[in-house]
Amino acid sequence: MHNTLVTAVMPEDKDSHIIQTIKSYGKNLLGFIRRRVKSDADAEDILQDVWYQFSSVINSQPIEQTGAWLYKVATNKITDKHKKKSETLLDDMLVGSDEDPDDDGTDFKAILLTEASTPETEYLRNLFWEELFIALDELPEKQRQVFVWNELEDISFAEMAELTGDNVQTLVTRKRYAVLHLRKRLKQLYAEITEY
Repeated sequence: MHNTLVTAVMPEDKDSHIIQTIKSYGKNLLGFIRRRVKSDADAEDILQDVWYQFSSVINSQPIEQTGAWLYKVATNKITDKHKKKSETLLDDMLVGSDEDPDDDGTDFKAILLTEASTPETEYLRNLFWEELFIALDELPEKQRQVFVWNELEDISFAEMAELTGDNVQTLVTRKRYAVLHLRKRLKQLYAEITEY
């Protein structure tokens, strides 16, 4: 009798847990996604996917750190959306910079763009995107916005100038600062990876 009672209560517990989680994390999670995609519609689609995955998983296994899990899934979904951009993004991020002609990121490219899909290469790719998003969060809002629009969403500087009212040269300069910061962070990541 006791077992039947527990089973009967469980679905309601799950539903209230899902509703409570959406209330607790929904707004911040949407903001997190919104900063990394082109439009509100894209952000809302990704958030829907996250909630769908959360409700599926919650029925089959407990999630220990709900917040960390939600942000991880959101990051993965954003990454999937941007994956087609990986190669050109890596070119921008890892090709030797003007300041440092010896700075050559081709080894990192070889690691990340290999055809092989092993657990190691998947892990490294995910690590690259995670590190990129962390580094993007460290940037001033306007620099981050220009980088995301130009690199991840294919919006031209001319279009951005129309959207923001800023002149093209200002936008180019903002992106340059963003790229320099991101290169520095990714160079640290590369150093850590190649130490193993």
